[in-house]
Amino acid sequence: MAVYTEVSDDELVLFIAEYDIGAVVSYKGIAEGVENSNYLLKTDQGTFILTLYEKRVDPADLPFFLNLMEHLAGQGIAAPTPIKGRDGNALRRLGGRPAALFTFLDGMWPRRINPDHCAALGEGVARLHLAAADFAMSRPNALSLASWRPLLDAVAGRADEVKAGLARELTTELEDLEAAWPTDLPLGVIHADLFPDNVFFLGPRLSGFIDFYFACTDFLAYDLAVCLNAWCFESQRTFNVTKARRMLTGYRRVRAITDGELAALPMLARGSAIRFLLTRLYDWLNTPPDAMVTRKDPLEFLEKLRFHRTVKGPGDYGLD
Repeated sequence: MAVYTEVSDDELVLFIAEYDIGAVVSYKGIAEGVENSNYLLKTDQGTFILTLYEKRVDPADLPFFLNLMEHLAGQGIAAPTPIKGRDGNALRRLGGRPAALFTFLDGMWPRRINPDHCAALGEGVARLHLAAADFAMSRPNALSLASWRPLLDAVAGRADEVKAGLARELTTELEDLEAAWPTDLPLGVIHADLFPDNVFFLGPRLSGFIDFYFACTDFLAYDLAVCLNAWCFESQRTFNVTKARRMLTGYRRVRAITDGELAALPMLARGSAIRFLLTRLYDWLNTPPDAMVTRKDPLEFLEKLRFHRTVKGPGDYGLD
């Protein structure tokens, strides 16, 4: 469930009256997602997405996210575009929360990922990186290396409730990452959360990216590391080298990957795996049983982390 803040009919009508988008015809909550409250809104002039930002999103970050989406859309990247009210502002308040209205993107996220999806993803991510190259704002990655030690400290005392020996394994892994994390790779604005449910397709064609609320300034190759973990493992958690090769080759057709980025990719993939493992583990241990959120299995990323430890070079990701 991803509607944490209910909006009354009267509240919504007053809110929409601040825009030139017509009269409300219908609206309903969108169940997918875990961070914010989202509604599918229809007016007599079109279809929109209404987002109310919940407690996990820092309101100070919202101008970065909204301006980035507007910038990308202006560069030809299919992303939700913030709708501005008559006063020229896109960010408002509704139901006691910061709120914004967005254009609607056609498409569906792929439930069964095939290599063609991965190739299109790679090309699309490279275009996103190039389109964001002249974006004037920046935002540090709040869930990168510096955050992992505090996250581990918060869960280490109970980690072995989930799997025996997990705390020790994560401690050793984090020590390796802290010692070897790269420092001199190409930087830029990245999405940082490119899981399949944040990428839309119409048939074989990638039709858009959504959910930019982890976007930040970090190593461009870190986005590729996230994609390796999110798109290139099968349901049995085995690595599909064909999907990885198609994704990375698609990316390289649009933007060259430097030798340094290729060499760092296994370490970045390990970092991506521990980032999602730790945040999932924290939620697994701290989400109340009656919460309207489906907890995600943190051990999925333990198996992915272990695979990346075995990678000897680009060939293990399907590249020559």
